[in-house]
Amino acid sequence: MSDKSRKTPPLGNGNDMSRSKAPKMGPGMGRGHGPMGAVGPKAKNFKGTMKKLIEYLRVYKVQFVIVFIFAIASATFGIVGPKILGKATTKIFEGVMGMIAGTSTGIDFAYVGNIVLILLGLYGLSALFNYIQRYIMAGISNQVSYNMRKNISEKINRVPLKFFDGTNHGEVLSRITNDVDTVSQTLSQSLSQIITSLTTVIGVLIMMFSISVTMTLVSLLILPLSMFIVMKVIKRSQKLFKKQQDYLGHVNGQIEENYSAHLIVKAFNGEKRGIEEFEKMNDELYDSAWKSQFLSSLMMPMMNVIGNIGYVAVTVMGGALAISGKISIGDIQAFIQYVRNFTQPMAQLANISNVLQQTVASAERVFEFLEEEEKEIEAVKPEEIKNLEGKVCFRNVHFGYSDDNIIIKDFSADVNPGQKVAIVGPTGAGKTTMVKLLMRYYEIQTGEILIDGVNIKNMSRNYLRQQMGMVLQDTWLYNASIMENIRYGRLDATDEEVIEVAKAAHVDTFVRMLPDGYNMILNEDATNVSEGQKQLITIARAILANPSILILDEATSSVDTRTEVQIQRAMDVLMKDRTSFIIAHRLSTIKDADMILVMDHGDIVEQGTHKELLGKNGFYANLYNSQFEYSA
Repeated sequence: MSDKSRKTPPLGNGNDMSRSKAPKMGPGMGRGHGPMGAVGPKAKNFKGTMKKLIEYLRVYKVQFVIVFIFAIASATFGIVGPKILGKATTKIFEGVMGMIAGTSTGIDFAYVGNIVLILLGLYGLSALFNYIQRYIMAGISNQVSYNMRKNISEKINRVPLKFFDGTNHGEVLSRITNDVDTVSQTLSQSLSQIITSLTTVIGVLIMMFSISVTMTLVSLLILPLSMFIVMKVIKRSQKLFKKQQDYLGHVNGQIEENYSAHLIVKAFNGEKRGIEEFEKMNDELYDSAWKSQFLSSLMMPMMNVIGNIGYVAVTVMGGALAISGKISIGDIQAFIQYVRNFTQPMAQLANISNVLQQTVASAERVFEFLEEEEKEIEAVKPEEIKNLEGKVCFRNVHFGYSDDNIIIKDFSADVNPGQKVAIVGPTGAGKTTMVKLLMRYYEIQTGEILIDGVNIKNMSRNYLRQQMGMVLQDTWLYNASIMENIRYGRLDATDEEVIEVAKAAHVDTFVRMLPDGYNMILNEDATNVSEGQKQLITIARAILANPSILILDEATSSVDTRTEVQIQRAMDVLMKDRTSFIIAHRLSTIKDADMILVMDHGDIVEQGTHKELLGKNGFYANLYNSQFEYSA
């Protein structure tokens, strides 16, 4: 991966400061690369997906026609070569025999020279046509890969978040990488190979029959034996290849689990158990891999033995026919070449079924994703608010991730411009869900959410999220400098503006002590800074965005008490005259909130200031007091 691609921020709209950590691609998600006969995934609807793939490729129909013509021409020019070469062989043989018998003066080199020139022209044209069709197919395959990845990338931004709630992120990664690569490789390599192989098999058969029907029928007798051996080997090796892929997935998963959680493994002295599990699965992988690859490697030697038997039969019969004058020496030589040329494309054609199954299965997974239900369509004429003040009203909001799992039952609240509103409650009460609805990550079933009197459904999602800044408990930083990570809040910010907000968020203090300062590159998982420092950087990013509405979801949970005080001071400045929603579990951090909404099971059960709610001695008071009891 290039540095440029690594430093490009991921796609997204607005000032979403959260990080949704996608798990690494799971074991077994990749496309297996095995010898002929290895098991490939099968499509659920082969015919239907094949029609979709053909329709998807229809835009390249002119290029495909050219490729077909050039591939057939390339194979045809290569096919006629041996027979023409046979004429030169015959002429040389006749010349030599004539010299021995004293009936001729020698070999007709002019005739042989003309044959050589013709062959050079034929093979040259064959190579040229082959080059052109492969050049065209390489362009088509890369364009298809580009378009598929572009379509998937655009689709990712159009599917609702509920899709990702029920889908492993690695599955999406697998579709955008492995599945697209499979389709691309089939187009660039296998498709032209299939055309060439079919043309070669048909053309070679025609040339063999034109030389000798009897010798052709004899040579074809080895085909049933070859196919019998191939099918036997494939049948045995398929099970072993499947077992190999399964245990490869187990080994990869076990390694990933142990190394990603190596601190836990060491803390509980689990090294010995981890090694034992690895050795057990690795032994199984070794056993299945060795047997499958050994069986697969037997195929070519066995095919060669059968082919040599065919050569012997053809040679003996050809010699007998030559002696009787029914066939020339050159034709025997050409026929043997054709027999050799016949076996290779036959082996390639035997693998077509597996290649097509893999390709169609991969294309099916891509099309399945592209056909996923999309988010609600944006308003035809989206509204924008001039001089947004930040008055937020929730009116009888109902929402559930599914129809039978309603999370928010009847949420209503009015938040005035500039108010600092805390949302508290036990786990699963619906606190984070409410701010996700506010940012239109999800669409509500009934009710409405208004900002300055405008229904958020009448705004574009991009505009709505531009008005908001969000800082979550799970920090997100990408592989770039600290300066660029802060600048992600507003991409056109100057270095001076970045440093100014860094000072306000108490980032400048520790950055000055780091190697390269603001230019220090954060590694892939940002492990070269502490959790608290990562949180401070994301807070600086939110300050730089200068949003009208601020959302803080446990923003200070990863920092120590002293740093928390510093952040609270910076946040007080940031939240001044700005509508702010604070989701907090540590209730001590929201004592000075203008309004506290206490949620339980999707409803607001209490509402008021910290003092008012403690005075009621109700749900909030119990929550608040329980924290001190547990801490004691």
